[in-house]
Amino acid sequence: MKVVKFGGSSLATGAQFEKVLNIVISDPKRKFVVVSAPGKRFAQDIKVTDLLIECAEKTLNGEDNRELVETVIERYQKIADELKLSLEFIQELHSNLSELLNRDTTNKNRFLDAVKASGEDMNAKLVAEFFQSRGIDAAYVSPKDAGLLVSEETGNAQVLPESYERLYALRKLPGIIIFPGFFGYTKNGEVATFSRSGSDITGAILANGVKAELYENFTDVDAVYSANPNIVHNPAAIRELTYREMRELSYAGFSVFHDEALIPAFRAGISVNVKNTNNPTAPGTKIVHMRDNTNGPVVGIASDKGFCSIYVSKYLMNREVGFGRKLLSILEDYGMSYEHTPSGIDDISIILRQSQMDRYTEQDILTRIKNELSADEVKIEHNLALIMLVGEEMKQNVGTAARAAKALANAGVNIEMINQGSSEVSMMFGVKEENERIAVKAIYDEFFAVVPV
Repeated sequence: MKVVKFGGSSLATGAQFEKVLNIVISDPKRKFVVVSAPGKRFAQDIKVTDLLIECAEKTLNGEDNRELVETVIERYQKIADELKLSLEFIQELHSNLSELLNRDTTNKNRFLDAVKASGEDMNAKLVAEFFQSRGIDAAYVSPKDAGLLVSEETGNAQVLPESYERLYALRKLPGIIIFPGFFGYTKNGEVATFSRSGSDITGAILANGVKAELYENFTDVDAVYSANPNIVHNPAAIRELTYREMRELSYAGFSVFHDEALIPAFRAGISVNVKNTNNPTAPGTKIVHMRDNTNGPVVGIASDKGFCSIYVSKYLMNREVGFGRKLLSILEDYGMSYEHTPSGIDDISIILRQSQMDRYTEQDILTRIKNELSADEVKIEHNLALIMLVGEEMKQNVGTAARAAKALANAGVNIEMINQGSSEVSMMFGVKEENERIAVKAIYDEFFAVVPV
């Protein structure tokens, strides 16, 4: 059997609901359907989850939220009208949302999580109602009833190991199971959401729990692409990539998946197929444990902005025991995480997201590094972009770094730093933010452009 997840754009209108129904019933193995809250219907539209967050914040601030509540219910009402579903069902959704917003708000984060999660929950009930109206044997199942237990961390809940055995029991239920994404329940019976894009996480957890043969993730693109289509025109589609490659690409800016979303499926050895709700016959992209390396050394190029580099130089640094620990402990004192640490024998650079510190904190850190570590030179460089080249075959291929560096040089882009991951699946180049797009295009052309015969 298969677990199939549909994102917000796949469930934004009645017409999209019809597509989802046809996809699910076209394959009898598609027993478990995980749904997101309705997404954008057009570019300027607002996702239901964002409306609910605003609604919750108004409630917490003691402001009038009635107009927002009506806007949220109207989104579901419009879908229901398009599908010719009963008015009583929408009235029930309205009543449930109003009751939720009148709950105790003492724990603000817990209240916000409960309101955020209601978007998926209401949509799962709507999908189940629609399937049933078309004569399909389908039923909504709550994560609470299914036993999806999570940690107490609001907005960043982690699945508890005992959930998987509980979820396995869902296999015995008849018909198609409609399951809301994005949240689970703590042992105290409180709602806790996963990080944003958490419906992908739910799908992977459910696939692991029911021991699915495949986890299908339907979105609004035909495949995962080798580069950002907003930067590279018509980039090549990736037909198959490994979990390690997907995680590296997701971390470095690919928006198809949250970089932690697939871990539950990965641990269970379940392949993932990314497909398009609007073009379901397209093969999509398969994410697997191992693949034949037949598509060149680089499978994808990702980029992200907003980084800075703290450069530290000290003569004989390599002989000083504990230098790296002391350096990182200073960042730890300020609650900061780092991304990369390129180093030499007398110098080291710490790459981190510059949004973690203001100019006062920055100056404190630089002063502490200079004084406490007796560094010869300490400086910071702002507004860097990281360009990530990813591919399992890079470790067997000679000259990948040289080709990338030459492409950047020919494009007039200066390399601020270079770092290769210890797994040899990824290679990172740091460039100035204003050169990000030029750099991605140059590297893409080097590895993916078809040379005319």
